[in-house]
Formats: sequence, C-alpha cells, structure tokens
Amino acid sequence: MDDITICEILETSKTIAIIGLSSNPSKTSRRIADYLVTNGYTVLGVNPNKEFTDAEGIKVFNSLEEITVPIDIIDVFRRSEDIPSIIEEVLKANPKVLWLQLGIRNDEIIKQVIEKGIITIQDKCIKIEHGYCA
Repeated sequence: MDDITICEILETSKTIAIIGLSSNPSKTSRRIADYLVTNGYTVLGVNPNKEFTDAEGIKVFNSLEEITVPIDIIDVFRRSEDIPSIIEEVLKANPKVLWLQLGIRNDEIIKQVIEKGIITIQDKCIKIEHGYCA
C-alpha cells in the first residue's frame, strides 16, 4: 500500500468504527479517536465490555453488528492474536477498509477480508498516516 493510496482512502472516508475504543482518555485508542473527530471524521466506538456508552461525543456499541450506518474504515486496537475473533463481524459489516493499527498484523486471517475485496492495511497508525497526508 503506497502513501498516495492511503491518502486517497483517508480523504474519501467519512465514518470510522474503532474496535477496542477505551473509556480512558489517556489510552492510545481514545487519543486517536479524538484526533479523528477533530479532523472531521464520524467516529463510532466498539467495545464488547460496554463499560461506557459515550466517549466525549463518540457513540459506543457492543459490536459492529449494532452499527446501522455504512462504515468506511474499521480501525482495530486489539492484539494480533485477537484478530480472528473479529473477522466474521468485519466481513458482515463490509467496510471499504480494514485498518490494523501499528504493531497489529495477522497475514493468515486477513486473507478472507482481502478475498472479499476489502482493502486491508496492517501495522500502520491511522493518525500518523493522516498526518502525512495533511
């Protein structure tokens, strides 16, 4: 995936679902979510623990299945070994892009996502990439 393609994705996307959004504002997932909101994206949180329902204006859901609007990017803040547990929901949600944050990679399981035609970005931080495009 080259920088031009990533910039095009970020420029044309509007709705981002963040799997693993934390209620703690100092955690990376929240800092990045807040950054994305500040930069004009609609951000929806997904946290199966449902420890909160709203994070500073970000609506939080138990699962992707609860989200009723089209999702452009699913941004994942889960460990690499946890990725198989979310793939079925990702395939059902059918986003344009599955984005695995910096340090997250699972080449084997994402083959299913790529075969469905969903662009997949692994091991890259959406905030850093957005900064390159700005």
